[in-house]
Amino acid sequence: MAKQKFRTEVSQLLHLIIHSLYSNKEIFLRELISNASDAMDKLRYLTTSDNNYKSLEFNPQIDIKFDNTEKNKTLTISDNGIGMNKADLVENLGTIARSGTKKFIENLSGDSKKDSNLIGQFGVGFYSSFMVADSVEVTTKKAGEKTAFLWKSDGKTGFTIKEVKKDSYGTEIKLFLNDQGSEYTDKWSLENIIKKYSDHIAFPIYLHYTEKKDEKEEQIVDQVNSASAFWKRSKSSLKKKDYNEFYKTFSNDNENPLLHLHTSAEGTLDYTTLFFVPKVAPFDMQNADYKPGVKLYVKRVFITDDDKELMPVYLRFLRGIIDTEDLPLNVSREILQKNKVLDKIKRNSVKKVLKAIENLAKKDKSKYLEFYMQYGVPIKEGLYQDYENRELLMDLLRFRTNKSNEWISLADYVSNMKKDQKSIFYITGENYDTIKSSPLLEACNKKDVEVLIMDNEIDEFVFSSVSKYKEHNFKSVNHSDALEELQNDDDKKDSNSCDPLIKKMKSVLGDKVKDIKISTRLTDSPSCLVADSSDPTAQMQKMFQQMGQMNMPAAKPILEINPKHKIVKKMLKMSKTKQFKDSVLLVYEQALLAENLKLENPNEFISRLNRVLEKSL
Repeated sequence: MAKQKFRTEVSQLLHLIIHSLYSNKEIFLRELISNASDAMDKLRYLTTSDNNYKSLEFNPQIDIKFDNTEKNKTLTISDNGIGMNKADLVENLGTIARSGTKKFIENLSGDSKKDSNLIGQFGVGFYSSFMVADSVEVTTKKAGEKTAFLWKSDGKTGFTIKEVKKDSYGTEIKLFLNDQGSEYTDKWSLENIIKKYSDHIAFPIYLHYTEKKDEKEEQIVDQVNSASAFWKRSKSSLKKKDYNEFYKTFSNDNENPLLHLHTSAEGTLDYTTLFFVPKVAPFDMQNADYKPGVKLYVKRVFITDDDKELMPVYLRFLRGIIDTEDLPLNVSREILQKNKVLDKIKRNSVKKVLKAIENLAKKDKSKYLEFYMQYGVPIKEGLYQDYENRELLMDLLRFRTNKSNEWISLADYVSNMKKDQKSIFYITGENYDTIKSSPLLEACNKKDVEVLIMDNEIDEFVFSSVSKYKEHNFKSVNHSDALEELQNDDDKKDSNSCDPLIKKMKSVLGDKVKDIKISTRLTDSPSCLVADSSDPTAQMQKMFQQMGQMNMPAAKPILEINPKHKIVKKMLKMSKTKQFKDSVLLVYEQALLAENLKLENPNEFISRLNRVLEKSL
């Protein structure tokens, strides 16, 4: 029986858990009970939906036993759930078979509180056993199979697996407790922990202990929990603390949720939903293969926790439960994807979730900003994924502007608009501070016009497909025609004397630019680059390249020059000198740098700059 090593990432996690995480170590029991409940959920579903399991005798329960003798302090948690075979043991207890593991490890900061929350989100609750145990034995037999296995580990050097005998299916976890865990061999402490964290578990939890009666030891078995589906209890009977504790058990998160929404519907459709918004975004939220956070139950029987169709992709951060009375217990995945009942529940649920988030925004501005810092990106995704709720989603958006670092809504922006202003102006780029000092904003700053600053790459995609908010059109300051409505007669005065200069500049720049124009937006800078009204911006093109779409034809920018700037005025007089070409290229290149774009040849830029400096010094 050769010992197998843990995968590197498991060893790292075990070290963190044992030495620095879970400041409240009693939650190891919550994690193990939660795992047992999941195993019984899965088997209960099979007994109702799969003919191979329907004849199986299934009376789900969790049994907890302890031994507190001087030499042998152990705690045993057993269930009669689905169980595991050898492959399951290796996958579930020897590796972490989840994508993003490496990135997750890199995100661990060394701050025990922050890392504890990340560990919980990652879902490695079983490993918390090693906080209180020197070694752990897992004896398990998968339902429908004949062979049982024993997995043993000290949580450091690796693990062994061997075949053993076990009469019934299910899993038994035996913890050989260390000094920190010896307190969990007491009836009262175990009962209090179970009631505190696991009272809602829908299966009975039995605590086995002995009591002396008439000088004889009597074996007693007590059911400790209420064993009712938490989400089926009336909202009036539940307190915020109850929801928080249920959420922690349900989600493996150690933080309280930011928000919860508990709904029951009767009539045409009969269903219950309970949704939570985590305080911190799930670590895999931005992964294409994210793990869904919503479980489906039918008549309190678990059906699936792996269906991404239960809620829209942009609400993938939700954790929760949908329990309906209107589906058959043997419903297949194919039926789920096309089911009208589930589609109706989904549509109703999305509206209620968005309304709850909207209420949070109205009632608690600072708490809503917490939400938006975590989930602003998926909310923006919803704008092009969920047309039906677009108006509501638009009201959830928040932005900083050229006038303030404070986050404002679109409704705030509209109320702040200038008297004759019709459009909502915005500017996109990679970095807030860089965008705020962009030459493209000079005219708006001078005229005291507010501009939304959008510094997330998704903004380019979203606002190219969203044209207006209420009756106001969105206009990108990055485009050449955006500010036309702000121009007055003075702005429109064109200096014909610049025509010869523009002609000569075009001969120098050639196909580097689509056109060169006199600018009405510049007040302090000599030049800027903008996109033609029908072309993608430079940032958009850059993103397409990063996404591997190299065959997308490049759209050349328009170079705008400021005829009132000293440099441009000087260029008018020096168009016949040798220094003219360097000056034109430098004016173009500084416009590139202002847009945070790469120079074609940095060394040539440096040489040009040096030549100009030599002449001027």
